[in-house]
Amino acid sequence: MPDVAALLDDLREESQELDVLVRELSAGQWAASTPAPGWSVAHQIAHLTWTDEVALLAATDADAFAGEVARAMEAPESFVDRGAEELAVLDPAALLARWRDGRGRLDAVLRAAPAGVRIPWYGPPMSVASMATARIMETWAHGQDIADALGVTRTPTARLRHVARIGVRARDYAYLVRGIKAPEEEFRVELKAPDGELIVFGAQDAPQHVTGPLLDFCLLVTQRAHRDDLAVRAVGPDADQWLGIAQAFAGPAGPGRAPRGAGAPKGDDE
Repeated sequence: MPDVAALLDDLREESQELDVLVRELSAGQWAASTPAPGWSVAHQIAHLTWTDEVALLAATDADAFAGEVARAMEAPESFVDRGAEELAVLDPAALLARWRDGRGRLDAVLRAAPAGVRIPWYGPPMSVASMATARIMETWAHGQDIADALGVTRTPTARLRHVARIGVRARDYAYLVRGIKAPEEEFRVELKAPDGELIVFGAQDAPQHVTGPLLDFCLLVTQRAHRDDLAVRAVGPDADQWLGIAQAFAGPAGPGRAPRGAGAPKGDDE
């Protein structure tokens, strides 16, 4: 069983690291464009704020959250952007305060949730552990967009193992959203963490496998870098195909990033 408290501690640390990155930014830096087309640094924090608040609603008022889902289904291609746009217009100090408040309240609710509770979501209901892991992934991925916009190189942490885990678990979903039949056999995934630890998923004797640095795999599955720019390698035709479509996030398949030198970066799901 996953250690929920440890996951929530990691989510808190991931959020705090991003908080440190943005809290001293100038107004001009908050308005800086990120690799996601049409999204500034403010949009990225606004999106995290919106998602934390929606997650809090789902965890505390299932009926009200059902109304949010119904509204989202009326405009499934734009509701995420709309949520970010509505909050991105706030003064940076107000937006930062709202993000801090929302993520703090969500942390408290998730820590107090009864064991085994399922939280409704836009897809299947989620356990507290799954919700926390998804928030880590999204906070890291949108933090990467901000770091790229600011020209900052972040130091990878052990928290990336959570991002990688979602990327592996979402393998079949990546096929589903593209209308492709997923392979029946699992892949072996071996990723080297910055500290030298080998993080593995799948059976050791799986005939097809993926290897590479943990950071590169996380950049790949969150579509924050093109596979041509990463040291992730596949053995086997199905594993190779997966690296071209992998996504750790829910929703439609995003176009991902263009290879370096191939023009302006392309956007992704959010």
